[in-house]
Formats: sequence, structure tokens, C-alpha cells
Amino acid sequence: MTAGKITAAGTTAVHSATILTDALRLALEQAQAQVNALVLGKAQAVRLAFVALLSDGHLLIEDLPGLGKTTLAHALAATLGLEFQRVQFTSDLLPADVVGVSVFDPQSRQFQFHPGPVFTQVLLADEINRAPPRTQSALLEAMAEHQVTVDGHTHPLPDPFFVIATQNPVDLSGTYPLPDSQLDRFLLRLQLGYPDEAAERDLLAGADRRNLIAQTKPVLNTDDVLAIRRAVDAVYVSENLIHYVQALLARSRKHPGVRVGLSPRAGLALLRAARAYALLLGRAHVVPEDVQALFAAVASHRLVAEADAAPDIAKSILYAVTVD
Repeated sequence: MTAGKITAAGTTAVHSATILTDALRLALEQAQAQVNALVLGKAQAVRLAFVALLSDGHLLIEDLPGLGKTTLAHALAATLGLEFQRVQFTSDLLPADVVGVSVFDPQSRQFQFHPGPVFTQVLLADEINRAPPRTQSALLEAMAEHQVTVDGHTHPLPDPFFVIATQNPVDLSGTYPLPDSQLDRFLLRLQLGYPDEAAERDLLAGADRRNLIAQTKPVLNTDDVLAIRRAVDAVYVSENLIHYVQALLARSRKHPGVRVGLSPRAGLALLRAARAYALLLGRAHVVPEDVQALFAAVASHRLVAEADAAPDIAKSILYAVTVD
């Protein structure tokens, strides 16, 4: 199945302006430009961060310390104009420190729920894999259902609710691997890598990123984010492209070196992300290149590879299906 055959054939090449107002389109462009000005040389990573937000998903940023994971999260939060909370995950962090706790009130003779930092619109879970698994899993219901259950009572979370988690590579000391069930709740996983020479030179010569972020003014707000998400839902996906995504899922389940392939939920995540990616590029329909640009970020943390599997197995699956 060649990528050239997977097109939005029979559809009209509708510009995204038809599903986004001029004001929203301009605000979205300005928001991306502002984050790119704060996180230098990482335009694709910034675009994928916006994809996670606009797809109603969550973002996992994994890399070595000092490469800008937290800076990207702070820059995105400052630009969105949404309520923001940050939790530094440590080895002694308890689940109640994240979701909240019920405390007995002697006057009313009832337990009163005190919400934790998860009750926000943008939650930065910094160095999430430094907390033990029990605390990590405290986020599972919140990320999947946008609600928290404490002592049998369910408490809804704000809308939108967006988790940006950072983590260090699991081979570093003091880290706990995230459970597979929680990894699956992250729409995308990014790795920033080292900046190129020009970006690093500008970074070294420029002002402190923390000061710049503190001076940043929001470009979007709650209504804007929800409106853009509705526009993402209106982006067209052709039947042929759905077949392409299904072929990727099927190949992942029989590809050499893969022990557990991609689930149907992973396919839905890929399509949802592709819609947002197309919208960010100014289109109201998805093309194969959108899926190809996103596949590794959507699939790599969901695939369970054999111990002796080759690296970049997600890319090899994509290549196998594209040239088949």
C-alpha cells in the first residue's frame, strides 16, 4: 500500500479558514509563534505540543535533563491563558498530594473534599517518573475520564483539561517506568534532543527563559481552545486514509520484533492527532503526510517490543506499510 495512493480523493481541498474564523486562525498562528520564540529551534516539537492540546489529549515529553522539557511546558501554559498548576513529582509524593483528600470537619460533622492540584486546566507533571507507581497511577482516571473519584465520590475536572508530563530516560537512577496503561493515556510522546548550533547560540546569548516566560502574555483563552477543538472535529478524513491507518495497526501486530501491537484506541488517537495536525498546517482535510509525521510520536510508547528488537521500530512499521 503506497502512500501515494492514500489521498483525499473526491474531496474538495477546503482551506481551514472555512472551519476557523479569521480571528481564531490568527490567534492560533500567534500562539505557535510565541512558543517558538521561547523554545528555540524546536518548531516541530512545538507543533506536536499544540496537536496534543487541540486533540483533547495529553503530552509526554521525554529526554535528558536540561534540554528544555519544562521550558516547553511552561511556555505552552503561559501562551494558552488557561488555569495552570505544576507538581514536582518526587519519591515521597502521595496520590492525595495530586488528586486531593477528604478531611473531617468537626463543625459540620462531615468530610469535606479539598481538591488537589489536578483540578486545573493545564497540569504540568514535572519528572513524573521520579514518583512511585502508585502516585503515577493517581493520574490515570483523571487523564482518561477527566474526573477524580475520592472516597466513592466523583469530582469532574475543568474543561479543557490538559496534562503535560516530563520524564527523564528510565535508565537514569531514581526513576520508575510508567505503567503501560498510563503511557497509553498520553496521545503523543516527544523527545526534544539537543538544539542545533544556531538555536543554541541564540539561547546562550539571549535572556533567561524563565524571565521571558514570566513576561509572556496569553494569546488564547478557554473559549478559543474549545472552539479550535470543535474545528478539529470537523476536519475531513477520507475512507482511503482510514484504510491506511488500519493497515498500520494491522502491520504493528505482526511486525518482527513487536510483542504487543497497536490497539484500536491507538488508531483513533492517530486519526484525532492527524486532524489537528492538518488544521495547524491550514487544511480542512487529512493527507497521508500528516499520519506519517505523527506515527512515531503516537505509536512508539504504545508498542511493546521484544528485547532484541531494532531501535525505531515505529518508523520501520511505517516504512513497511508505505512501500508495501
